[in-house]
Formats: sequence, structure tokens, C-alpha cells
Amino acid sequence: MSLLDDLRSADMLLVDGLHAWQFDLHELAQGEQLQLSIECMDGRTRRVWNFAATAVAAAVATAEAGGWRIQGAEGEHELVCLGAISADNDDQDDDPQEAD
Repeated sequence: MSLLDDLRSADMLLVDGLHAWQFDLHELAQGEQLQLSIECMDGRTRRVWNFAATAVAAAVATAEAGGWRIQGAEGEHELVCLGAISADNDDQDDDPQEAD
């Protein structure tokens, strides 16, 4: 498993302990590798991180489930990939009942 695999299935990230639901993997130019961009609000401050494809590929898994250490321009950061929990909101029974 790689960070890229985790990112493709994640719905939210923790970046250095901050919740970030806004993150994107984008292709920089045709044929080039992806770049990871993450943004979140830290109080009233907008925080933005950008990681090159080489940093994503070199990320090291931590002991925490979904946890990764990644090197950025400002130093090392800790990412945790989180998945959303969803449920069916349909109140109908699974077995259709026959009318009398």
C-alpha cells in the first residue's frame, strides 16, 4: 500500500493534526506526474500544503492506521487518510411484502 493508494480512497485528511477535507491530486502537465494540494482552515487562517509526486512516492507509513510521514518544502508533515462513514437513509424493508 502506498500513500497514493490511500489518498485515492480517502475522503478527508489530518495534516499535522488539522482536519482537511479539501485536497486534490492534479496533473501538472500532460504526461507529468501528480501533485498533491491540501488546504484547510486553522482558526481564521487558511493553510495550504503542496507536495510533489516524488514526495508522495517517498512518503513513509507510520504505526497509525492510514498514517504517513511526508517531506514538504517546510519540512516533515504527518498525514492521516480518513474515509467517510455513510449509511443508507432508506426506511423501506429489504423484503417486499405482498399485498393481501
